[in-house]
Amino acid sequence: MTTTLRAGDVLDARSFTVTRADLVAYAHASGDHNPIHQDEDVARSVGLPGVIAHGMYTLALVGRAVAEWTDGAEVVDLGAKFTSPVVVPAEGGAEVVVAGTVKSVADGLATLALEVTCEGQKVLGMPRAVVRA
Repeated sequence: MTTTLRAGDVLDARSFTVTRADLVAYAHASGDHNPIHQDEDVARSVGLPGVIAHGMYTLALVGRAVAEWTDGAEVVDLGAKFTSPVVVPAEGGAEVVVAGTVKSVADGLATLALEVTCEGQKVLGMPRAVVRA
């Protein structure tokens, strides 16, 4: 890794546009063909506000941000609670923003405190990443 992380460093926020085409591609790659991720009527019939992104796809965007911030450092731990869905409109997309701060660096590991939002609302609870520093 060529990036040096120091406790307290604020990492530049990354923004990702999630489209319905992304959800179709992710469903094919992951094997998760739950219709709430592609069919508006099905999503609404189960009480959702519309088609939602796969939670693991949203978490994968966090991994992508971490990789960009750390020049591809080894990710030792990555996780979060899925607290609010990312609703993806039929036209255009939903913007997922990943922000972070280096919480600590010790014993060769950097712990990142993260915030993941869509339209200003947190969509992941307690997102965290630990990378080999």
